[in-house]
Amino acid sequence: MLPSYRVPFFDALAAACRGGLGVFAGKARPGEMIEAAARLETAVYFPALNRHWLAGPLYACWQSGFVTWLETWQPEALVVEANPRYLHTPAAVRWMHARRRPVIGWGLGAPGTYGGAFGSLRRKARQNFLHQFDALLVYSRRGAEEYAALGFDPTRIFVAPNAITPRPHKPPPPRPIPTGPATVLFVGRLQERKRVDLLLRACASLPESMRPRLWVVGDGPVRDELETLAQEVYPAAQFWGAQYGAQLEQLYDQADLFVLPGTGGLAVQQAMSFGLPVIVAAGDGTQSDLVRQANGWCVPPGELQALETTLAAALADLPGLRRMGEESFRIVSQEVNVELMVEAFAGCIRSLGKGREG
Repeated sequence: MLPSYRVPFFDALAAACRGGLGVFAGKARPGEMIEAAARLETAVYFPALNRHWLAGPLYACWQSGFVTWLETWQPEALVVEANPRYLHTPAAVRWMHARRRPVIGWGLGAPGTYGGAFGSLRRKARQNFLHQFDALLVYSRRGAEEYAALGFDPTRIFVAPNAITPRPHKPPPPRPIPTGPATVLFVGRLQERKRVDLLLRACASLPESMRPRLWVVGDGPVRDELETLAQEVYPAAQFWGAQYGAQLEQLYDQADLFVLPGTGGLAVQQAMSFGLPVIVAAGDGTQSDLVRQANGWCVPPGELQALETTLAAALADLPGLRRMGEESFRIVSQEVNVELMVEAFAGCIRSLGKGREG
């Protein structure tokens, strides 16, 4: 699938590819509620027909026309999602390898456990799937360690920090210490897994003197439920709906702390580019490279008490939040941004090209 937040990355990667970049992607399932992009500016978008089968642990996807697209586009290198649930991937790998062209797997890592009666079989199946790739691109150091633990050659694993925002081109706004309540900001799609309900309850649990202005930016299927809950537990919360461009930037500029209480949501990087400290729920490992003790907190997902304690500690030290925000800005300027992600992809592809020449 082609999420809208990936458009800047694919277009930037296309600009780094002398022969161009083709993106073969289909539509997500409706229940995934992913905002899809309709077009790319620099890369060439080829719509695929995704056939989604079953759900949960048994989910699989068949992308019709994959090999036909390869025959038309004739890529010199292919990057595919390193996910065994995409059933046509082995056929694409065979097509590329028959022409002595490399295939790179791109994924989060392999965090699954391999215990139980069929643990060794699952582990072997995952190893066989991974070893068809010539190299792996992974979002985080933790993901790289997980792939290496499955026996993949560490010298062929490349970390490409998971980024959706370019390197900031202007410094963060000046933020004087507020004389009144601090402002806590959430930005994202309002769906159950984002756990904005926990954020409302955590704000309500604070002593009255510490309770912040809570700004919730975004829209989605649970917005009505959240607004009803807010009236019950935290009427001070303000729901802004979906905001973009200059309007969204103004909200980031005026905030003191960004909180992402549930899973998913790459808006944390955007918040950091505005010099904000962050509280995020620990998830797939990408947060560990992005959020550190110097710029924020990772809390266990779904644990209200942990969020309450962390939020209280953050709001009790507003000067400390300013220092953490400076570190957030440094991280997205120097370590995690779209430009560095493109460099990692390009470096991986170049390394395979040199190997083939040798």
